[in-house]
Order: sequence, then C-alpha cells, then structure tokens
Amino acid sequence: MRQSGRNGRTVSLPSGEQVPALGLGSWHMGDDPARRSEEIATLRLALDLGVTLIDTAEMYGEGAAEELIGEALGDRRDEAFLVSKVYPHNASRDGVPAACERSLRRLRTDRLDLYLLHWPGGVPLEETVEAFEALRRAGKIRHWGVSNFDLAEMEALWAVPGGEAAATDQILYNLARRGPEWDLLPGLARRRVPAMAYSPLEQTRLLRKPALMDFASRHGMTPAQAALAWLLARKDVISIPKTASRERLRENVAALELALSDEQLAELDRLFPPPTRPSPLAML
Repeated sequence: MRQSGRNGRTVSLPSGEQVPALGLGSWHMGDDPARRSEEIATLRLALDLGVTLIDTAEMYGEGAAEELIGEALGDRRDEAFLVSKVYPHNASRDGVPAACERSLRRLRTDRLDLYLLHWPGGVPLEETVEAFEALRRAGKIRHWGVSNFDLAEMEALWAVPGGEAAATDQILYNLARRGPEWDLLPGLARRRVPAMAYSPLEQTRLLRKPALMDFASRHGMTPAQAALAWLLARKDVISIPKTASRERLRENVAALELALSDEQLAELDRLFPPPTRPSPLAML
C-alpha cells in the first residue's frame, strides 16, 4: 500500500486523499549519464524518508526522467504517489491516452496517481477533460489536474463538464514569486483545490539571496530549509523541490521538522513582501 503521509505533513486532495506536503521534482533528471547512479539513489532514499510524492513529465528529457524514475522505483512502485504531465499538444481526445500509455511504459507501472495538463494549450478543455475522465474510469489514472493555470484559466476549466474534478494546479510559487497569493490561491482554496509549488527554491537562485541567507543564518537553518519551511507553513500547498543529491534531499526533508513562528513569518513577509496588485502567473 502507498504510504503517502509518512513524512509527517500532508495535504488533502479534493477527494479527501492525503498526500505528502513535501515531494520530489525530477526536471533534468536523466539528462546526464554520469549522474544516473546518484539520481537513482536519491529517488530510493526519498521513499525511505517518506518523500513518496514524485513529480515528472513526458517533457522532461522527452521521457528520460520517467524512464529513470521507473528504474529507480522498481518493485517499490506501490510506495510512491506518481505524478506526470502531458504536453498541451498531446492533450486531445486521442492524444491523451496515447501519451499516458507512453508514460506508463517508461515508468514501468499500470497507473498514474495524478496526471496533469502541463500548461494551457490549443486543445479545447472539454476534450482534455473528457480524455482524462476516460483514463480515470479505465484505471489508468487515479486523479487528474493542471499546471500553470491562472485563475481565469481555472475558472474556464471549472465551467466545462467534469472540470470540477481537477485535483490540483501545479504552479511556480516560492518566496520570490508570491503573485499567486493575490487571487489564484484564494480561488483554489474556495474550491478546496491544493496548489503544487514547483521550483520552490527558484532553481537554487533563491538560496543565494542575501536576505534569505541572513535570515536562515540567524535562525539556525539553511536557506533551503527556510524557504521550504515557509511553504510548508502555508495551508493546502504541496512543495516539490527537485534534487538529484542525497545530501540535499536530507537537508530538504529536515525542513519538515521546522515550525516557523509568527514572528519569523512576519519577518519573511518584510523581506519578501506579498503582492499588492494582480500580476500574470509566471512560468519557468
């Protein structure tokens, strides 16, 4: 059985299922053969540490990341909550099931726990939702959702037949990218749809910001732990930092033991202010 909450903090999907608040991203995994053994070891350690939500996409290395994850999980597939994403140009009635089958084959599994539309595209949402729902009925996926959808796009999704079943919106969200707090996160919360924060460390750029480095040093944590603890303190947000290093993975997991005080959260608000006006959803 999958042990989604073993790392101690969970977030509820709209179905009521609990998933880990801290997962593992995989962008650029599988790109460099010299790093393969460490990447596989990191994925396996993630399961040992209870970081069982693993995020990937058909786009990542054109399937290379999915293949790596399939190899790493091996006979431990049932311990993981697997998330993958479909290209928008594959999000048609016929394209979705074909893309899903390719992802399943690379991941060496018979189902995905969560399947996302990677970003808004030209295929009508009605068609994509219909295809997702057909996959769900067939047992190929357990939940579906979207990625990089702003509030207007989420409202368009919720308006189509079956669109209210979306389980999450995966977005760029971190201390330096707080725009979603203006209207997207409140809109998702009204529907009880959690956000999934990708690049929570801004691809490590956030860790080099002097303000965060100073904050972390004064409070006895690393910059990564401070940034992740801030996200973990937010209700209904799943954070999926990518790392291919066992050492960095252990550092990230240690953020689960941190509970930022109201004073610390207020200080981070001063250092990285929340939005004061709407802004377009950023993407990486």
